[in-house]
Amino acid sequence: MTPDLLAPLDLAFWNIETDRHPMHLGALGVFAAHSPTAGAHAADLLAARAAGVPGLRMRIRDVWQPPGLRHPLAVGGATREPDPGFDPMDHVRLHAPTSDFQAEAGRLMQRPLRRGRPPWEAHVLPGEDGVSFAVLFKFHHALADGLRALTLAAAILDPLDLPAPRPRRAEPRSGLLPAVRKLPGRVRDALSDVGRAVDIGASVAFSTLTARPAPALTAEPSGTRRTAGVIIDLDDVHRVRKTVGGTVNDVLIAVVAGALRRWLDARGDGSAGVRPRALIPVSKRRPRTAHPQGNRLSGYLMRLPVDDPDPLARLAAVRTAMDRNKDAGPGRGAGAVALLADHVPALGHRLGGPLAAQAARLWFDILVTSVPLPSLCLRLGGNPLTAVHPYAPLARGQSLAVAMSTYRGHVHFGLVADAEAVPDLDGLARAVSDEVAALITACESGVTAR
Repeated sequence: MTPDLLAPLDLAFWNIETDRHPMHLGALGVFAAHSPTAGAHAADLLAARAAGVPGLRMRIRDVWQPPGLRHPLAVGGATREPDPGFDPMDHVRLHAPTSDFQAEAGRLMQRPLRRGRPPWEAHVLPGEDGVSFAVLFKFHHALADGLRALTLAAAILDPLDLPAPRPRRAEPRSGLLPAVRKLPGRVRDALSDVGRAVDIGASVAFSTLTARPAPALTAEPSGTRRTAGVIIDLDDVHRVRKTVGGTVNDVLIAVVAGALRRWLDARGDGSAGVRPRALIPVSKRRPRTAHPQGNRLSGYLMRLPVDDPDPLARLAAVRTAMDRNKDAGPGRGAGAVALLADHVPALGHRLGGPLAAQAARLWFDILVTSVPLPSLCLRLGGNPLTAVHPYAPLARGQSLAVAMSTYRGHVHFGLVADAEAVPDLDGLARAVSDEVAALITACESGVTAR
């Protein structure tokens, strides 16, 4: 594989990272073990298969002027290129048996990835019970976003019998030269980009001026991490959706809002007046782009109705906010601030990374994201995947991030928190299950709860 210039957003993720704020995402997969040695066998399989996956051999290297690219905006950038000394055994590690996969995952998530080597790791955690093991995958956000990380992880799991891709339709030919044919569209796109940047900037400024921070969700960073997971039945989510309308994602966001309310009240912080700004990432990845491995993310920004005591009213508020975001589209509004990375020269990302990292707390209070998974049963060494908890990175000054994946009839939540700021993360996990039950009860009774 040849060196590839990092896309602007990838470069931003690479430069805002610090030891206390590692910018890797993760996923903890739990497998049913066919034998007590299944974990060790899985580690051998992962290392052997990783050697044959080109995307896992790529390291990120800072370069002042990428070879063959003399554009001034590329000065101070970075490339994604093959690591000549790649050894998969440096990235796959077998740990001692444990009785608590989440505790081990939290400890491992707080450790930054080594920047001089391909920035990913796979940690195999055998279960003390001998009937299960877990694998924690870590990928730097500059190497892969959620979709790309899923593709890389799937490449070292057991092969899937997938349908053959449909053939590409040939584009109609024209006598015009390609550059001339595309010129009007490029001019129109450039003008649209200017208007979009102005809209985003104004929305960010307004969001910052009108924001009231949620103290329980923001804290001075300790550099520590704690994780927790919870699994809910997708049929329960559909029961709520079919009763009151909206989408599955609307219901899940409302569940997060209700769980936060329960958790804040239980820990004595109180939920009165708390309406944290939630960033909901939206993928803008397009097929056959110039940066097929690059992050293309926008997002929706909304205030979670944590202070509303009525579960159905919370869901209605979420639906209204998400409908408003969808009408505006993912290319405008404060949630689309990540798109501004495309307008910043590479040197600006390198020099301004520390300032950008500190600005996250001014932009949003909590990240709530969904990572899609295939509906087919995933396996490793023939051992079926029974649970998978995705983990998002924590931005500077933020104490909690929530990620969700739907897999084989269940929604799997992955919670990541600053361990010192949120020592009671398991309480929030329990509150997620309690909130689903409360929504179902409210739907069945048809009476709002106060």
